[in-house]
Amino acid sequence: MDFNERPFLVIWETTRACDLACVHCRAEAMAEPGPDELSTNEALTLIRQAAEMETPVFIFSGGDPLKRKDLPRLIGFAESCGLRTGAIPAVTPLLTKDHIRSLKESGLDQIAFSLDAATAAEHDAFRKVDGVFDRTLQCVRWANEIGLPVQINSLINVHNTQGLDELIGLVEDLDIVFWEVFFLVPTGRGRELPLLDALKFEEAFEKLYTVSLRDSFLVKVTEAPHYRRFYCEKRAAEGMPAGGSRKFSSLDPPPGLKRSQGPRGSIGHAPHGVNAGKGFVFVSRNGEVMPSGFLPLSAGNVRERHLADIYRGAPLLRELRDTSLLKGRCGACFYRELCGGSRSRAYAVTGDYLAEDPSCAYDPMLGEVREEVNKRN
Repeated sequence: MDFNERPFLVIWETTRACDLACVHCRAEAMAEPGPDELSTNEALTLIRQAAEMETPVFIFSGGDPLKRKDLPRLIGFAESCGLRTGAIPAVTPLLTKDHIRSLKESGLDQIAFSLDAATAAEHDAFRKVDGVFDRTLQCVRWANEIGLPVQINSLINVHNTQGLDELIGLVEDLDIVFWEVFFLVPTGRGRELPLLDALKFEEAFEKLYTVSLRDSFLVKVTEAPHYRRFYCEKRAAEGMPAGGSRKFSSLDPPPGLKRSQGPRGSIGHAPHGVNAGKGFVFVSRNGEVMPSGFLPLSAGNVRERHLADIYRGAPLLRELRDTSLLKGRCGACFYRELCGGSRSRAYAVTGDYLAEDPSCAYDPMLGEVREEVNKRN
């Protein structure tokens, strides 16, 4: 895919309404839907425009997308347009077994649930609602029973690095096709949380790399694109191909990937390294098109312009796809096309979305991770 022409995936923030109160919430979710959210007809237009761009994947996010009563209709329409669809519902009493079944019957390809700790006490404290941990495991079982492929989303940050091995063990015991691991961007409620230091990212990468080799589900790392550099160097050190071309344009999926699960297997393996505005675009509840939900700058609004026009022509998104504009260590790095650093974290920490990623400990001049680089941050 040419990421200058179309993104690999579009994520739509269907609503900001949600009954959870997660401490890291990017959206700072509220109890009820706002009056400015896209109408059903506007949402159908957005989905049609994504399909016209030949974008393969469309994700219904939030808030809690279950707060929209038209969600099954919208999923069905996206499926009829040829899009592969995923949904990220909040695990609340709204999410019943019958509701999960109705989403599958509407055409949903993959459902995602969040697990951020291996114990109920830790996870529920993070989500600020008792019982969410046990309910999440029940929802995974319900989805398994009806053959709906499951994705687990987990945030890695200061709160759970000591328990990461236990979280990995829990995830590995589940029947899933995809594990998406997020690293904190200090935006929304996440501004109140301490940020994991750069060397701790490297320690987490080592564990995630091991998981990617031994398990059959896909491991995707979000807002830590320097994992791709880590992955390629580990593969090279082991005498193994990194995947893609000599420029490491993509990462190999594990050889045992469960393609048999669901009608078309997991929806998540991108052909190139995705970054904010580069292979990925986020549409807010009121139609603002942003590079990422973690980089809340508008490139235009789908109420005013076609999604393709915004993605291809907006100066903000064109800058983010031009790695020659990157600054600091990111600009000097051999891996800038594959990685490019977290543009969202650079903006959140420095106010400059082209600045170097402050959570990367790699020194491109030396070609290695250095503790001194971490101290400088």
